[in-house]
This record gives sequence, structure tokens and C-alpha cells, in this order.
Amino acid sequence: MHALEIRLASLARPLFGAAFMRFIAYLGLCAAYLQGGLNKFTDFPGAIGEMTHFGLSPAPLFAVFVIILELAASLMILTGFFRWLGALALGGFTLMATFLALRFWELPDGMERFMAANSFFEHLGLVGGFLLVAWLDLREKA
Repeated sequence: MHALEIRLASLARPLFGAAFMRFIAYLGLCAAYLQGGLNKFTDFPGAIGEMTHFGLSPAPLFAVFVIILELAASLMILTGFFRWLGALALGGFTLMATFLALRFWELPDGMERFMAANSFFEHLGLVGGFLLVAWLDLREKA
């Protein structure tokens, strides 16, 4: 490591290495899943409509599964209870949902394809974030 990197890291560590900052990072990573799970729970007909839109059948069963997964796995990450497992569950779910919902390669050239491609790769970034959470948690337990 270079001296400058060591010095900058020592300046950043007190804030960004603090436990509360890690929690904020976990909360940010899980925010869309908490919001999505709560929205589906409070608007179950809308959740069923979403499952139907993506061709998932039986739609009510898939809606219940997604609600439980989004909320339970997020809480696992936030509380540290089997954090690695919650992270892998949301990572796997996100990867599958991304390939189901954001097939940008099937769209004609234009803004819709551009936006879908951006969203596709952003979701791959979320998958990477969840893999990193799982890796760090498992490493700490070794």
C-alpha cells in the first residue's frame, strides 16, 4: 500500500468503518426489497397482477413467496441473523428477476431498450453487492 492510501484510509476509517455506517449500507442495499415487499403486502391484488404480468403461475403463490423472501431476507441482513444466507437469497432472487423482467436484448433499438439495459446492469450490481455481503459475513465467521 502506498503511504497516501494508508493516510487517507486512516482518515476515512473512523466514519466509514463504524458499525452504524455498515448498517446504513445494509439498509440502502435492502431498501428496494423492503419497500417492494411492503407494497406487495399492502396491495396484494397488485402483487398478483405483477406476477401475472411476468407469466408466473400460480400468481398468488408466487406473490406470497416474493413478499416473504423480500421481507425476511432483508431482515436477516439487517439483524445479522444468517446474514450470509439472506444476502445469497436476495442475490439469487435479483439475478433471476433481472433475467425475467429486463430482457433488453429482445427490445428494438431506442430509449426503452437503453433504459432496460441500464436497469439490467444496475441489478447485476445489486447482485454483486449481495455476494459481497455474504462473502464478508462468511469470512468473519471463519
